[in-house]
Amino acid sequence: DAARPAPAAAGAALRGGRMVGIPGGGFRMGSEDPLAYPGDGEAPIRAVELAAYRIDACAVTNAEFAEFAAETGYVTEAEREGWSFVFAGLLPDDFPPTRAAADAPWWRQVPEASWRRPEGPHSGIDDRLDHPVVHVSWSDAAEYALWAGKRLPTEAQWERAARGGSDDRWPWGDEIAPGGRQRMNVWQGVFPTGNALEDGWLGTCPADAFEPNRLGAFNMCGNVWEWCFDWHGLPDPDPPADPQGPAWGDMKVLKGGSYLCHESYCARYRPAGRIGQPPDGTAGNIGFRCAAAA
Repeated sequence: DAARPAPAAAGAALRGGRMVGIPGGGFRMGSEDPLAYPGDGEAPIRAVELAAYRIDACAVTNAEFAEFAAETGYVTEAEREGWSFVFAGLLPDDFPPTRAAADAPWWRQVPEASWRRPEGPHSGIDDRLDHPVVHVSWSDAAEYALWAGKRLPTEAQWERAARGGSDDRWPWGDEIAPGGRQRMNVWQGVFPTGNALEDGWLGTCPADAFEPNRLGAFNMCGNVWEWCFDWHGLPDPDPPADPQGPAWGDMKVLKGGSYLCHESYCARYRPAGRIGQPPDGTAGNIGFRCAAAA
């Protein structure tokens, strides 16, 4: 049922990775930062009250999703469709020409790309079981969450956890790389032709790479976009407690940015950043984490 998050009972035996507790209270959601995108609905900054909840410390990993798929026999939308979008920079030089996304030609339609084969049939996940699962749609993520006894976080829950108790641009302050030290997996250099790899990664990194924020959550900026429960739409400037977004829509909210984000074209890897994608959309930089009642 897309009208409400699936219930996740307090004290239930939950599957998947470790969770961190987020205390109830208020925070300032959204951004009017110069890097913000007004058309995305980041503004206005609004006061939001949330009940206490738990959220996965890390994005769901390949190992965790593999356990779900093995137990349930679940087949993802990308597997059923027979293809997904892959960043061209991760493909072999001799990879045959395939259709590119019209407005983002660095995305290539790759046959057989799925969570099991992130770059197509020549690839696998045996060497990245601790990396976030990718090529999962919103529906795939919701099915995993239901199996795990959890649910997808609302956008407000996701953003509060990502902020780590801070109103700064980043959970660690206003500098993207304080003291020259990279704090997340995003693109450095000239996008999309030259990644300087200052953070050490070209594609995804382990779900617990880099330091956690003050609330104990890892990699909520960069690495992979993460699905939220909410339909995408303009924000309510005076939201109710525990907001769940619009009642309907044609796109779901993604938060957090990914390893491909660079401020020259997409600075949406800040906690307030957001985009909308169709619920059946899949790509090599889209994953998720789950939430549950406190």
